[in-house]
Amino acid sequence: VRSATRNSPHLGTVDGPIILTGLRSSGKSWRSIVSDERLLQSRTFQVVRRTYSIGERVLSRDVILHPGAVAVVPVLNDGRLCLIRNRRVAVERTLLEIPAGTLEPGEPPRKTAERELLEETGYRAGRIEPLVEFFMSPGILNERMYVFVATDLTAEAPQREAGEEIENVVVPWQELEAMLERGEIEDGKTIAALWTYQRRYLQRPPAD
Repeated sequence: VRSATRNSPHLGTVDGPIILTGLRSSGKSWRSIVSDERLLQSRTFQVVRRTYSIGERVLSRDVILHPGAVAVVPVLNDGRLCLIRNRRVAVERTLLEIPAGTLEPGEPPRKTAERELLEETGYRAGRIEPLVEFFMSPGILNERMYVFVATDLTAEAPQREAGEEIENVVVPWQELEAMLERGEIEDGKTIAALWTYQRRYLQRPPAD
């Protein structure tokens, strides 16, 4: 949305906010990759200097290649949601998040979601459904996030990795919604997932 006054063959004469509807990503590659020079290889990702062409021009950009990840919205039988309080070294603070984890090679996202939910929260999902997919930060990396909703949960013991500082936080939706509106949840995937969950699950029209 932006404010402008202009003539457009598609919009006509517009004075004030321009709202474009019906727009979506084409899903097509618009650049031709020439080469990738590896700069860094870590346990879960690599940084490359990508050379690519746009028409006659050849350019380069440093990008992060990531195998992708999953996140899970765990919904208890009484409707409350189980989030985790997770210490994040990169931002030097503890964040309230939904459980998440990196895809293992050859592992389907649904399987990763089931595994990460059990490892981080101790809940085993009787039912797990896809909610939404999105790129985390496409300006610098290719990580795709697959988000699921987990229900029919059975409590077991968490299987957290050494070094993980995680604790479960079970919250009613009304409280989570208030926290989102106050800006108290700062993790991007959690914000996107919770608002999408609210839109698709809590605002569903009643069944006929």
